[in-house]
Amino acid sequence: MRRPFLLIIVVSLLLGGCARAPGLPQETAPSAFVIERDLEGATVARGEFSAINGVRRGFTAYLEGVRSGDTFTLTERFEYDDGERDHKTWVLRLAGDGQYTGTREDLVGAARGWQDGPAFRLEYDVRLPGENGEPGMKVRFRDVMVKTADGRVLNHASVGKWGVRVASVELVIEQAP
Repeated sequence: MRRPFLLIIVVSLLLGGCARAPGLPQETAPSAFVIERDLEGATVARGEFSAINGVRRGFTAYLEGVRSGDTFTLTERFEYDDGERDHKTWVLRLAGDGQYTGTREDLVGAARGWQDGPAFRLEYDVRLPGENGEPGMKVRFRDVMVKTADGRVLNHASVGKWGVRVASVELVIEQAP
């Protein structure tokens, strides 16, 4: 009788920990990362997607950020190490008090972004591509972006399904040469 109760508590703690948004990295600079300031212009990112099933995909992303009034548009051009290429465009709108709403081609609903002290957080649901062009599964991304003392931007993302962390994405963004 005690074992099922203990198992429920352990599983609940594990799942709760998996569903949390990433914390702030230790490398965080004292000045806050502000998306429309720190990603304006041309930047380049090197990153890796890692899933719990062992899949790892490295990529380089070429970013171009443009601010116009209360709107920040971030164009992303991805080149994966395996040769695949992809393109996405974020449109983030400042809703006031450090809050943002956003859209992108593959989102389900709208993204929600906000300033969190020195970090910028962004949460959104994505419909992954499925087999034969069919829509795939929906997953939730929880990103946290911070600036380092040397001016780079770190983006740590947790990817979840049903509250369980199934993957992560790590990016280092720098000004384009």
